[in-house]
Amino acid sequence: MTQLPLRAQLAAALGRTAATLSRVTGRGDGSVIGGRVGLILEPDLLRRLAADRRLALVSATNGKTTTTRLITSALQELGEVATNAFGANMPAGHVSALSQHKHAPYAVLEVDEKYLPEVLDTTGAAVVCLMNLSRDQMDRAAEIWLLAQKWRHALQGRDTHVIANCDDPLVTWGASTAQRVTWVSAKQRWREDSWCCPECGGPLDRKDDDWACRECTFRRPEPTWYLADNAVIDPRGRTWPLDLQLPGRANQANAAIALATAEAFGLPVERALPRLREVRSVAGRYTTVERDGRVLRLLLAKNPAGWLEAFDVADPALPIILSVNAQGPDGRDTSWLWDVDYRVLQGRPVYVTGERRLDLALRLHVAGVHFELCPKFGDAVDAQAPGKIDVIANYTAFQQIRAEFGRAV
Repeated sequence: MTQLPLRAQLAAALGRTAATLSRVTGRGDGSVIGGRVGLILEPDLLRRLAADRRLALVSATNGKTTTTRLITSALQELGEVATNAFGANMPAGHVSALSQHKHAPYAVLEVDEKYLPEVLDTTGAAVVCLMNLSRDQMDRAAEIWLLAQKWRHALQGRDTHVIANCDDPLVTWGASTAQRVTWVSAKQRWREDSWCCPECGGPLDRKDDDWACRECTFRRPEPTWYLADNAVIDPRGRTWPLDLQLPGRANQANAAIALATAEAFGLPVERALPRLREVRSVAGRYTTVERDGRVLRLLLAKNPAGWLEAFDVADPALPIILSVNAQGPDGRDTSWLWDVDYRVLQGRPVYVTGERRLDLALRLHVAGVHFELCPKFGDAVDAQAPGKIDVIANYTAFQQIRAEFGRAV
């Protein structure tokens, strides 16, 4: 790799020092502060750190942290990989990740949907993975059709290799201006944000995974990779059983995207797939922790589509704790709770906590779900008998729970 100019070297070194101090003093994991310090000293630091690396950007509303981890695990077959493992997915986090692995020839960066055009322009990434778009943090990220439109403009005319989920009409529309696209049928269970054609506004006719606009020519492109019954079918028609340790159908979709991305880097499925099977937990997601004989499995759900997937993973035979906050990273508006169908929890022991527990409690009451309200997460845990418990929390509530258990990973 080309040596950085002296100013950039100094900025990166001071950033790494700031990140280390943050970790040592317990103020954080250092994944953001180091990048902020570096960018203050050298505003062009991200571009310089990304130069001469083979770089993939991963963006979606749901699953980008896990998919980033899966792709990173696969590409480690080829060499050292720089990555923002804990989800710091804006430029400061990217600078910190690249600085920590300054000699890595490969990088896989999770990117916030809103920041994707900026980061793509800055880094000139060789590969971009686009998985899904659904409503999330509307008070910050704005309308998802606008995000898809920004993706279209950012990709237009670029020779970037795009790996895109063609089962999501908004993702397809966002990716379709790219010169080179590998289409993956990665499935899409949540469809409430894509009943209208993003090209003309007409109604979309949907049958199984296929979709087409009734009023214009916009329709689902033919995929070359398919997710089917816990297996992935590659472009040559070979079927590869996934057998992941990560649970749920959403992670099978993430794995399909990861395998297509690995092949874009020249890594065949037979070398990439064993690496994916080794991943058990991602930044605390799916981690099991124990306290006083109670074994808690931690699940993250930040928006209606995410809650749908979390319910798919949760064990219906177990009690469940739900925790919701509305801090900056969550979005202040909790009206999205009304788009989640909580009736699946009827008949289960349900415990509600978090800063916005009353908002969630009202939603559950309307859905006919009996629950117990707990002022603190610890109270909800103490209310359980020893045994297994599922926990579903949105972003900051999830991080608070991780911190309470020593940031288990």
